[in-house]
Amino acid sequence: MSLVTAVDLSKTYVTGQVEVKALKGLNFEIEPASFVSFVGPSGSGKTTLLNLMGCLDKATEGELVVAGEHVNALDRRQSASFRGSFLGFIFQSFNLLPVLTAYENVEYPLVMIKNESKSKRKDMVLKVLNSVGILDLKDKFPDQLSGGQRQRVAVARALVTQPKLVLADEPTANLDHATARNVIRLMRDMRDEFGTTFIFSTHDPRVMHEAEVIHTLEDGRLTHTEQGSDRRGNHD
Repeated sequence: MSLVTAVDLSKTYVTGQVEVKALKGLNFEIEPASFVSFVGPSGSGKTTLLNLMGCLDKATEGELVVAGEHVNALDRRQSASFRGSFLGFIFQSFNLLPVLTAYENVEYPLVMIKNESKSKRKDMVLKVLNSVGILDLKDKFPDQLSGGQRQRVAVARALVTQPKLVLADEPTANLDHATARNVIRLMRDMRDEFGTTFIFSTHDPRVMHEAEVIHTLEDGRLTHTEQGSDRRGNHD
């Protein structure tokens, strides 16, 4: 059973008398535990699509099913609950809270969404920080970390709730080549370990190279789909 299914999915924005058709009749399926990239030029609709899958916006037409839920039918409260239960997010700007340590940034969604006990939160946070290789930096604040280290904190925060799906919007855009490669490998390893599906919006050929499926968007339309490299279990 597919984790994400889109049928004739469209999104139109209206500003005054101007209509902008950001997405136009998309049809696709995404399987569980997969590594998928949506690529295309700026303005092609990649971020809009991630916002729809992340329940941050609603489609104008069509059907979108994520983890068995018809997300377009959810109200604001239901959308927030669904995001907390099933989704993780990674952004190119990291979106870490500067007044919280790495540990506290990763713990934050557990406090706000999961309402876990303090001892269980500690176990979960330490495990995921160790998995991303920054356990020794847990007491550092974001401005004391490098770009790659901050992105690892962001990955840990996305994974700590054990989501079925992680949506990553240009996650390597602000990273140098070596750091970007390490972060991509880390996310691939997390997919292999936890069975999490990763969906990327990206211009980065390094991300595309690791993707198992690459969907190309142009002017809001899905113009091409190809199979990329299936690298499960191949940690070169």
